[in-house]
Amino acid sequence: MNILFEIATWLVPLTFAIVFHEVAHGRMAYLLGDPTAKDLGRLSLNPIRHVDPFGTIILPLMLALSSAPIFGWAKPVPFNPARLRNPRWGSVLVSAAGPASNIVMALIGAFGVALAARSFGAEDGGTLASLIIGNLSNFIAINLFLAVFNMIPLPPFDGSAVLAGFLPDGWRQSFQNLDRYGLLFMIGLIFILPQFGPEFNVLGKLVGPPVRWLFEHMITLVSHLV
Repeated sequence: MNILFEIATWLVPLTFAIVFHEVAHGRMAYLLGDPTAKDLGRLSLNPIRHVDPFGTIILPLMLALSSAPIFGWAKPVPFNPARLRNPRWGSVLVSAAGPASNIVMALIGAFGVALAARSFGAEDGGTLASLIIGNLSNFIAINLFLAVFNMIPLPPFDGSAVLAGFLPDGWRQSFQNLDRYGLLFMIGLIFILPQFGPEFNVLGKLVGPPVRWLFEHMITLVSHLV
Protein backbone atom coordinates (compact mmCIF):
# COMPACT_ATOMS: atom_id res chain seq x y z
CA MET A 1 0.00 0.00 0.00
CA ASN A 2 2.85 2.37 0.86
CA ILE A 3 4.49 1.65 -2.50
CA LEU A 4 1.24 2.38 -4.36
CA PHE A 5 0.81 5.60 -2.37
CA GLU A 6 4.41 6.61 -3.15
CA ILE A 7 3.92 5.94 -6.86
CA ALA A 8 0.62 7.85 -6.92
CA THR A 9 2.10 10.91 -5.25
CA TRP A 10 5.08 11.01 -7.63
CA LEU A 11 3.89 9.69 -10.99
CA VAL A 12 0.83 11.95 -11.27
CA PRO A 13 2.73 15.20 -10.50
CA LEU A 14 5.61 14.13 -12.75
CA THR A 15 3.26 13.55 -15.69
CA PHE A 16 1.70 16.99 -15.33
CA ALA A 17 5.08 18.67 -14.91
CA ILE A 18 6.71 17.20 -18.00
CA VAL A 19 3.60 17.73 -20.14
CA PHE A 20 3.47 21.43 -19.22
CA HIS A 21 7.22 21.64 -19.87
CA GLU A 22 6.93 20.31 -23.40
CA VAL A 23 3.79 22.28 -24.24
CA ALA A 24 5.57 25.47 -23.10
CA HIS A 25 8.31 24.83 -25.67
CA GLY A 26 5.75 24.41 -28.43
CA ARG A 27 3.63 27.37 -27.34
CA MET A 28 6.63 29.69 -27.28
CA ALA A 29 7.72 28.49 -30.72
CA TYR A 30 4.20 29.16 -32.03
CA LEU A 31 4.19 32.68 -30.57
CA LEU A 32 7.54 33.34 -32.23
CA GLY A 33 6.40 32.20 -35.67
CA ASP A 34 6.87 28.43 -35.85
CA PRO A 35 3.58 26.45 -36.00
CA THR A 36 5.28 23.02 -36.21
CA ALA A 37 4.09 21.84 -32.78
CA LYS A 38 0.59 23.22 -33.36
CA ASP A 39 0.32 21.49 -36.74
CA LEU A 40 1.28 18.19 -35.10
CA GLY A 41 -1.25 18.60 -32.28
CA ARG A 42 1.45 18.91 -29.64
CA LEU A 43 0.09 22.06 -27.96
CA SER A 44 -2.55 19.92 -26.27
CA LEU A 45 -2.38 19.29 -22.51
CA ASN A 46 -3.63 15.75 -23.11
CA PRO A 47 -0.83 13.59 -21.61
CA ILE A 48 -1.41 10.83 -24.16
CA ARG A 49 -0.05 13.08 -26.91
CA HIS A 50 3.23 13.56 -25.04
CA VAL A 51 3.85 10.29 -23.20
CA ASP A 52 7.13 8.53 -23.85
CA PRO A 53 6.52 4.93 -22.69
CA PHE A 54 9.96 4.61 -21.12
CA GLY A 55 10.69 8.16 -19.96
CA THR A 56 7.20 8.97 -18.65
CA ILE A 57 6.06 5.63 -17.21
CA ILE A 58 8.58 2.79 -16.99
CA LEU A 59 11.64 4.71 -15.71
CA PRO A 60 9.75 6.72 -13.04
CA LEU A 61 8.06 3.52 -11.82
CA MET A 62 11.41 1.72 -11.60
CA LEU A 63 12.93 4.63 -9.70
CA ALA A 64 9.94 4.83 -7.33
CA LEU A 65 10.11 1.11 -6.57
CA SER A 66 13.85 1.36 -5.88
CA SER A 67 13.42 4.48 -3.69
CA ALA A 68 15.70 6.45 -6.01
CA PRO A 69 15.15 10.11 -7.00
CA ILE A 70 12.28 10.17 -9.48
CA PHE A 71 12.48 11.97 -12.79
CA GLY A 72 11.47 11.38 -16.39
CA TRP A 73 10.72 12.98 -19.71
CA ALA A 74 8.06 13.19 -22.39
CA LYS A 75 8.42 13.05 -26.16
CA PRO A 76 10.18 16.30 -27.13
CA VAL A 77 7.92 18.84 -28.82
CA PRO A 78 9.45 19.53 -32.25
CA PHE A 79 10.16 23.03 -33.51
CA ASN A 80 11.90 24.39 -36.59
CA PRO A 81 14.34 27.24 -35.79
CA ALA A 82 14.31 28.31 -39.45
CA ARG A 83 10.60 29.20 -39.15
CA LEU A 84 11.13 31.48 -36.16
CA ARG A 85 11.14 35.20 -36.83
CA ASN A 86 14.56 35.39 -35.18
CA PRO A 87 16.11 31.89 -35.33
CA ARG A 88 18.99 32.60 -32.94
CA TRP A 89 17.25 34.35 -30.05
CA GLY A 90 13.94 32.67 -30.75
CA SER A 91 15.62 29.32 -30.15
CA VAL A 92 16.92 30.62 -26.81
CA LEU A 93 13.41 31.65 -25.75
CA VAL A 94 11.85 28.38 -26.92
CA SER A 95 14.43 26.39 -24.96
CA ALA A 96 14.06 28.52 -21.83
CA ALA A 97 10.26 28.31 -21.93
CA GLY A 98 10.22 24.74 -20.61
CA PRO A 99 12.20 25.40 -17.39
CA ALA A 100 10.38 28.72 -16.94
CA SER A 101 7.03 26.93 -17.08
CA ASN A 102 8.23 24.56 -14.36
CA ILE A 103 9.04 27.50 -12.08
CA VAL A 104 5.52 28.86 -12.66
CA MET A 105 4.01 25.43 -11.97
CA ALA A 106 6.07 25.13 -8.76
CA LEU A 107 4.69 28.46 -7.57
CA ILE A 108 1.14 27.33 -8.29
CA GLY A 109 1.86 24.12 -6.37
CA ALA A 110 3.21 26.12 -3.42
CA PHE A 111 0.01 28.14 -3.25
CA GLY A 112 -1.92 24.86 -3.44
CA VAL A 113 0.01 23.40 -0.49
CA ALA A 114 -0.60 26.52 1.61
CA LEU A 115 -4.31 26.54 0.82
CA ALA A 116 -4.69 22.77 1.39
CA ALA A 117 -2.84 22.94 4.70
CA ARG A 118 -5.11 25.74 5.84
CA SER A 119 -8.26 23.94 4.65
CA PHE A 120 -7.47 20.56 6.23
CA GLY A 121 -5.75 21.87 9.32
CA ALA A 122 -2.43 20.77 10.73
CA GLU A 123 -4.12 18.09 12.88
CA ASP A 124 -5.83 16.38 9.92
CA GLY A 125 -3.72 13.39 8.95
CA GLY A 126 -6.36 11.65 6.84
CA THR A 127 -5.60 9.82 3.64
CA LEU A 128 -7.24 12.45 1.44
CA ALA A 129 -5.31 15.29 3.06
CA SER A 130 -2.05 13.33 2.85
CA LEU A 131 -2.65 12.45 -0.78
CA ILE A 132 -3.47 16.03 -1.83
CA ILE A 133 -0.65 17.70 0.09
CA GLY A 134 1.75 14.90 -0.87
CA ASN A 135 0.95 15.30 -4.57
CA LEU A 136 1.28 19.08 -4.39
CA SER A 137 4.57 18.94 -2.47
CA ASN A 138 6.00 16.46 -4.95
CA PHE A 139 4.65 18.60 -7.79
CA ILE A 140 6.71 21.53 -6.46
CA ALA A 141 9.84 19.40 -6.03
CA ILE A 142 9.53 17.78 -9.47
CA ASN A 143 8.98 21.10 -11.24
CA LEU A 144 11.93 22.72 -9.50
CA PHE A 145 14.07 19.69 -10.30
CA LEU A 146 13.08 19.80 -13.98
CA ALA A 147 13.76 23.54 -14.14
CA VAL A 148 17.26 23.31 -12.64
CA PHE A 149 18.20 19.98 -14.23
CA ASN A 150 17.20 21.11 -17.70
CA MET A 151 19.37 24.22 -17.45
CA ILE A 152 22.56 22.14 -17.35
CA PRO A 153 24.50 23.62 -20.31
CA LEU A 154 25.08 20.31 -22.09
CA PRO A 155 23.03 18.47 -24.74
CA PRO A 156 20.29 17.26 -24.62
CA PHE A 157 19.25 19.69 -21.89
CA ASP A 158 17.55 23.03 -22.57
CA GLY A 159 20.48 24.86 -21.02
CA SER A 160 22.69 23.85 -23.93
CA ALA A 161 20.44 25.63 -26.44
CA VAL A 162 20.26 28.68 -24.19
CA LEU A 163 24.06 28.77 -23.91
CA ALA A 164 24.46 28.28 -27.67
CA GLY A 165 22.51 31.46 -28.35
CA PHE A 166 25.12 33.51 -26.50
CA LEU A 167 28.18 31.95 -28.15
CA PRO A 168 30.03 33.55 -31.10
CA ASP A 169 29.00 32.16 -34.47
CA GLY A 170 31.98 29.83 -34.94
CA TRP A 171 31.78 28.43 -31.43
CA ARG A 172 28.02 28.08 -31.58
CA GLN A 173 28.08 25.71 -34.54
CA SER A 174 30.80 23.55 -32.99
CA PHE A 175 28.90 23.42 -29.71
CA GLN A 176 25.65 22.49 -31.43
CA ASN A 177 27.44 19.60 -33.13
CA LEU A 178 27.61 18.00 -29.68
CA ASP A 179 23.85 17.42 -29.85
CA ARG A 180 24.47 14.04 -31.48
CA TYR A 181 26.05 12.87 -28.21
CA GLY A 182 23.20 14.14 -26.04
CA LEU A 183 21.99 10.72 -24.91
CA LEU A 184 25.53 9.70 -23.96
CA PHE A 185 25.98 12.87 -21.91
CA MET A 186 22.74 12.22 -20.06
CA ILE A 187 23.56 8.59 -19.31
CA GLY A 188 27.04 9.59 -18.17
CA LEU A 189 25.82 12.34 -15.85
CA ILE A 190 22.97 10.38 -14.30
CA PHE A 191 24.16 6.79 -14.18
CA ILE A 192 27.91 6.46 -14.84
CA LEU A 193 29.65 9.35 -13.05
CA PRO A 194 27.99 8.65 -9.66
CA GLN A 195 29.59 5.20 -9.71
CA PHE A 196 32.99 6.85 -9.20
CA GLY A 197 31.97 8.33 -5.86
CA PRO A 198 29.60 10.81 -4.19
CA GLU A 199 31.63 13.77 -5.42
CA PHE A 200 30.69 12.85 -9.00
CA ASN A 201 26.95 12.72 -8.27
CA VAL A 202 25.74 15.57 -10.49
CA LEU A 203 22.14 15.31 -9.33
CA GLY A 204 23.12 15.43 -5.69
CA LYS A 205 25.91 18.02 -5.89
CA LEU A 206 24.82 20.33 -8.70
CA VAL A 207 21.04 20.05 -8.92
CA GLY A 208 20.00 19.10 -5.39
CA PRO A 209 21.18 22.21 -3.46
CA PRO A 210 19.46 24.85 -5.64
CA VAL A 211 16.28 22.73 -5.76
CA ARG A 212 16.19 22.48 -1.96
CA TRP A 213 16.91 26.20 -1.60
CA LEU A 214 14.17 27.16 -4.05
CA PHE A 215 11.70 24.77 -2.42
CA GLU A 216 12.25 26.13 1.09
CA HIS A 217 12.16 29.79 0.08
CA MET A 218 9.16 29.32 -2.21
CA ILE A 219 7.13 27.65 0.53
CA THR A 220 8.18 30.36 3.00
CA LEU A 221 7.28 33.15 0.59
CA VAL A 222 3.90 31.73 -0.29
CA SER A 223 3.00 30.99 3.34
CA HIS A 224 3.37 34.70 4.05
CA LEU A 225 1.10 35.62 1.15
CA VAL A 226 -1.77 33.19 1.75
